[in-house]
Amino acid sequence: MPDTPRELHHGNVRGIAAMLASMAAFTVNDVCVKLAAATLPLGEIIALRNGFATAFMIALLVASGTGAGPVRAAFGAGELWRGAHRRVLALRTAGEVAATLLFLAALVRMRIADVTAIMQFTPLAVTAGAALVLGEPVGWRRWLAAAVGLAGVLLIVRPGSTAFTPAAVLALLAIVFVVVRDLATRRIPADAAPTATLTLMSSVSVMASGLALAPFEVWQWPDARTTALMAAAGMFLLAAYAFIVVGMRAGEVAVVGPFRYSVILWAIVAGIAIWDEWPDATALLGIAVVTAAGVYTFHRERRARSGGTPAATAAP
Repeated sequence: MPDTPRELHHGNVRGIAAMLASMAAFTVNDVCVKLAAATLPLGEIIALRNGFATAFMIALLVASGTGAGPVRAAFGAGELWRGAHRRVLALRTAGEVAATLLFLAALVRMRIADVTAIMQFTPLAVTAGAALVLGEPVGWRRWLAAAVGLAGVLLIVRPGSTAFTPAAVLALLAIVFVVVRDLATRRIPADAAPTATLTLMSSVSVMASGLALAPFEVWQWPDARTTALMAAAGMFLLAAYAFIVVGMRAGEVAVVGPFRYSVILWAIVAGIAIWDEWPDATALLGIAVVTAAGVYTFHRERRARSGGTPAATAAP
């Protein structure tokens, strides 16, 4: 029996609240990483943060009675790595590792609001990648939205100006590898690799990449404050993913989804409150352009998937 308007309204309110909480949790994770970067090298930060996240997630999986399969797969064992999807799985893992390393390298060198806003170009890039690589139908309106979003990114990055920072290139490269990861994910059936398996696999592989940087960095024993920051980063990272699931299940996707872009607002607030980083007018314009283009593309994709317009002929 369909939900009543009142139930839909309450579900949407819960979904929006959960999505806002998820984006706030992602921002807290980024803040913890950025603060820890004052005393620890990047590889050690990654190893510690994802070590805590991995431990927390394994504990949750074991407590729920579903831990054995995902844990075996995350550490390279089990049927998943011997099945038909192992190459795509390896490509997804490589994309996850590269994207995380590049994003965090940009995060510790840039204003948090700027790097967060640049990363919001990702859904537009994934849309373009799906059209070019997977042959998914994308009409001219969504291509135009992607071009407008790229223009917004250029307003934030401002190549060739005194405001340009080379670290922005790292963020743009991170988007490329996020596209690789997401397109590979689309090729892996959910029954072959459930969400919990892929999430834990990502955390373990990223932790391993941090450990691999140890010979090239000067690691030190973290003090209590930094250890707490890393534990909090791991916890809030998992909380962010959990709140996304709650949000998308509680409310209508078309209503809840665009609130993902609230992460930019949280990042601006964090930058001002902690580092006194005030975006200038050009950066704010770029942020607004990227957000508007992303929300529009999200709206068009949801219309196509909902059946309101057939996907093969969908007006973008």
